[in-house]
Amino acid sequence: MKFSDSEEVPTSKPVSTSRHAALSPSRVKELRQCPLKFRLRTINRIVEQPSKSALRGTLVHRVLEQLFTLPQGERTEEEAMALLEPSWEELCESPIHDTEIFESDKEFREWYASARPLISAYFRLENPNGLVPVGMERFVEAVLPSGLAIRGVIDRLDKSPTGELRVVDYKTGKSPNPRFQDDYIFQMRFYATALQFAEGILPMRTQLLFLKDARTLTYDPPAESVHETVRELEDAWEEIEHRCDNDSFLPRESPLCNWCNLQHLCPAKGGEAPETSPEGVEHLKTAIRPVP
Repeated sequence: MKFSDSEEVPTSKPVSTSRHAALSPSRVKELRQCPLKFRLRTINRIVEQPSKSALRGTLVHRVLEQLFTLPQGERTEEEAMALLEPSWEELCESPIHDTEIFESDKEFREWYASARPLISAYFRLENPNGLVPVGMERFVEAVLPSGLAIRGVIDRLDKSPTGELRVVDYKTGKSPNPRFQDDYIFQMRFYATALQFAEGILPMRTQLLFLKDARTLTYDPPAESVHETVRELEDAWEEIEHRCDNDSFLPRESPLCNWCNLQHLCPAKGGEAPETSPEGVEHLKTAIRPVP
């Protein structure tokens, strides 16, 4: 299987302007980790200050996206490093990213420098000069047979000369222990399922590139994985409907609480959560579309 030497120009689909809700892999992950966190983010739509690690991830993703706008042969590590400054300037101008989170110039400089090893690691994982993706930051939305809408954004979508698709996702953290790979595999199964229903093509391969330790996690989705993923998504939606009807989005404590930005609103951590937003519930329920 060869995903290179394509003559197609990289394209990106715009972010959806649909007023309907939809399930995404991150929302399903949050529901599984902590129902209260799901409710605060998805129903109450609490605005959070981005963490420094999340902002660094956005910056590195932007650099890699821009790298593929360069001609083949010019996608070098040196050129990627040169994209750091303009990518950061774009983030500073974006209204959706709060870049005023550094307490000193020294802290900012150290944070900014920490993006460089991640970019270098990318070049140890693959040669971008042999690739011409058919999608960067590719928005995909589909409706399952039950009427449940799902959507997500694929970091990169490659197509081989014979038409096979490969989904590639960048992660700026470390690769997981094999015991904890399920969440990552679910994300890739989700994208494969969305592409199957949206475009009628099941990706031949999905890959997660972990830049912190320069490792790759590969998953080739079999056809039956689509049916399995559909069942999981519909089970998640059934749980969401039940929790909405009973207002039972309770906190679920785990070691992940230490990294949660919403602890101040969590009763399990001494905080007080706002009441569930009725408008948010009604909007969430629009994820179910009428089935013809």
